[in-house]
Amino acid sequence: MKKNLAPFIPVFLLMICFLASVKRLAAQSTVQDAGWPRQVVKDGSALIYYQPQIDDWKDYKDLTAEMAFSLTPKNGKQVLGVASIECNTIVDKDNRTVFIRDVKANDVRFPSLGADSVQLMTDLFRKIMPTGGDPVSLDRIIADMDKEKSAAQAVDIKNDPPQIFYSTAPAIIVMVEGDSALMAPIEKTNLEFIVNTNWDIFYDKKQKDYYLLLNNAWLTSKDYKSGWVQTKTLPKDMNRLPSEENFDAVKKMVPPPATSIAVPKIFFSDKPAEMILLKGSPVYSKISGTNLLYVANTDNDLFLDNTTKQFYVLLSGRWYRAASPEGPWTFTSNEMPADFSKVPENSEKAHVLSSVPGTIEANDAVLLAQVPTTAVVSKAEVEAKVKVTYSGDPQFKPIEQTQLEYAANTQSRVIKDANIYYLCDNAIWFIADNPNGPWKVADSIPKEIYSIPASSPVYNVTYVTQTNATETTVESSYTAGYLGMFIFGAAVGACIAYGTGWYYPPFMWWGPGMMYPFYNPWPCAWGAGAVYNPWTGGWAAGRAYYGPYGYARSAAGYNPATGRYGHAATVQGWNNGRTVAGGYNPWTGGYAGTSQGHSPYAQWGTSVAGRGNQWVQTGHVTTANGTAVGYRTANGQSGVIGPNGTKVVNGKNGTFAGKDGNVYRKNADGSWSQNVKGNTWQKPANLNSETRDKLNQSFQNRQRGQVQTQRFQNFQHGGGGFRGGGGRFHR
Repeated sequence: MKKNLAPFIPVFLLMICFLASVKRLAAQSTVQDAGWPRQVVKDGSALIYYQPQIDDWKDYKDLTAEMAFSLTPKNGKQVLGVASIECNTIVDKDNRTVFIRDVKANDVRFPSLGADSVQLMTDLFRKIMPTGGDPVSLDRIIADMDKEKSAAQAVDIKNDPPQIFYSTAPAIIVMVEGDSALMAPIEKTNLEFIVNTNWDIFYDKKQKDYYLLLNNAWLTSKDYKSGWVQTKTLPKDMNRLPSEENFDAVKKMVPPPATSIAVPKIFFSDKPAEMILLKGSPVYSKISGTNLLYVANTDNDLFLDNTTKQFYVLLSGRWYRAASPEGPWTFTSNEMPADFSKVPENSEKAHVLSSVPGTIEANDAVLLAQVPTTAVVSKAEVEAKVKVTYSGDPQFKPIEQTQLEYAANTQSRVIKDANIYYLCDNAIWFIADNPNGPWKVADSIPKEIYSIPASSPVYNVTYVTQTNATETTVESSYTAGYLGMFIFGAAVGACIAYGTGWYYPPFMWWGPGMMYPFYNPWPCAWGAGAVYNPWTGGWAAGRAYYGPYGYARSAAGYNPATGRYGHAATVQGWNNGRTVAGGYNPWTGGYAGTSQGHSPYAQWGTSVAGRGNQWVQTGHVTTANGTAVGYRTANGQSGVIGPNGTKVVNGKNGTFAGKDGNVYRKNADGSWSQNVKGNTWQKPANLNSETRDKLNQSFQNRQRGQVQTQRFQNFQHGGGGFRGGGGRFHR
């Protein structure tokens, strides 16, 4: 059942902000790190500064770094120096961009100058140096970070294998979650439909037959668990399905099409499950430089270790091993063959490196998951839009290991602490004295909320924090756990998994006076076909064999506020709606942006608070002088990176600040040159091994950061070629 089904369009574009100083729009696009080094000219003096070398990024907000630069006074000679800087950052994770603000230069050194000139040049540097606004690729910063300083705290997630079906012929999974089918009547007919399923399944109460709509054909059975065959005859009441009740797509298939189909294999599960689906017998392709083979005729990440003859499959970021693709499967992320870390970066399966413990790619994914997205929230604006709807009176259930309770008969995240109620909505915390509100933005959150265990269906709210409250605003931050991405520890390193692995049974209830049953499924790790996309740092999801529109489990459910059911294709939330399930994030209740649908925080762009007028707005604008990058931040800072301000200098980003305070340059033969008095370059006289090793590491990090930045930008503009399903849960 769907309404105006449209192809899902991933959201990568920012709302464009045009600054008063920029006159003409040439193109709308996302802002990105435009490259290094950069130059700013002021009063005839010119400063060229190179990519900062990261010392630390405390709490992913306060950054310290060393930065090499060259400074040319008006009518003077160029001189090179090193500055130790500290600054505050704000992150736009959707566009993998870090905005540097409030820059301070704590120490400025000019190794090639005499003492009598240092103070004069230091004062000039401080006068010209930009104090904020520079966009820096998040990938550059992550590549340059010391991984030992960024140890991740693993979560107690559950890694037991789900039910995994295997088929070499066309197949689907019919999931009817729970002990039995939850039936909802269809007004003025003898029909019912199953609410707690991932497919469109109807029941004729007269003939006691079930009918399943499979794409463009109908199947029938006496038992929804098995025995499905094609039918070209439907109950007459199928012609009486109401309009505008999520049945429009179904009505297009009534009467059934005349064509016959080969009925696929149909597996049944009473809880979210996974499937390994091949197009015929396995076709193996070798991964160069390893003894690994991957199965090429499947969308799954399925491998064969040719040394041990063991099969490996990657599901929701977790690895499982079996002697046969039919199973049984055993969790094995903590003991992967070494060859998996040797998968070449240009391999068809290079994306799995992000899920192989100990790899650089896995470390980057873990780092990215810890970087917060922050919004400066206008209290009045969000309080006017927030709303919670319950099915009947609010019903609360205890949260184990705490004194807290959570509301079960709503899709909103409502937590009860004694007689106070907290709501986490779109990554913002609200507070009320009554479960029905009125809701006010919370200035602080009880510590006990952050002790909610992963076994609770509302665990993801522990990744949302609220600080720096004023009378009108508060700063709200969330990390990847809020979106369903969790860090788990393995023997040789941490990785990212989709979902906690815990099974949260749905809340199903048909109370007195209710016209329809209430069904509230909670998020889960399985049944979404989730595949990590290293180019975006999110999860692709929504394989066809989990449902006709992809399977977004929490997208189904009865909405008491509208009196309608949401289903896999059309989701009617409490205050919002979407027409494609692939864009739905069951952890947040948020949606990816498409050409249709709406949201109470639509101007914030993505499924959670992140941008809009309360955050950073950016845009590329081309003028007669070239391309400029404009920005405006929540605290009123604004500017242009481009012809009217800073610009990228054509040249190599190969000048570095040494830990010894000197300026170094990487030579074509791999050796290093040092800038010395007289502003000349020569072979370093006393380059110790520690400084050399650090310089080499910085050079490698800078190179890798450039590659990752380019890959993400290519992906944004359609050149990524990543294979991984139809929807985007993290959007």
